[in-house]
Amino acid sequence: QVQLVESGGALVQAGGSLRLSCAASGRTFNNYSMGWFRQAPGKERDFVAAANWIGGTYYADSVKGRFTISRDNAKNTVYLQMNSLKPEDTAVYYCAARGGSWRVGPGAYDYWGQGTQVTVSS
Repeated sequence: QVQLVESGGALVQAGGSLRLSCAASGRTFNNYSMGWFRQAPGKERDFVAAANWIGGTYYADSVKGRFTISRDNAKNTVYLQMNSLKPEDTAVYYCAARGGSWRVGPGAYDYWGQGTQVTVSS
């Protein structure tokens, strides 16, 4: 089992920045690929970014150049730095973990956090 706890969500103005954190506990964090997803009201859960256990990263086109995923294996934590935020980034952001390489489909992830709300005002 892996337990994930997100934090850092907030209300921010368009153009602002936030950093989300996801603290993991349980099994060896290093063995997992970590992903960030988001879900707006009435919409499906969408892939945002992922990082595998050796630091390779991948981003959705909608956030490329604005968001950065990083992980600190010593702290069992993955981060999502979000810059130049837009109102359309408003959603609940979820952290997820899976054994093996990253995937974009939420169904491929085994463990999920409870989510943290990000609201971007125009």
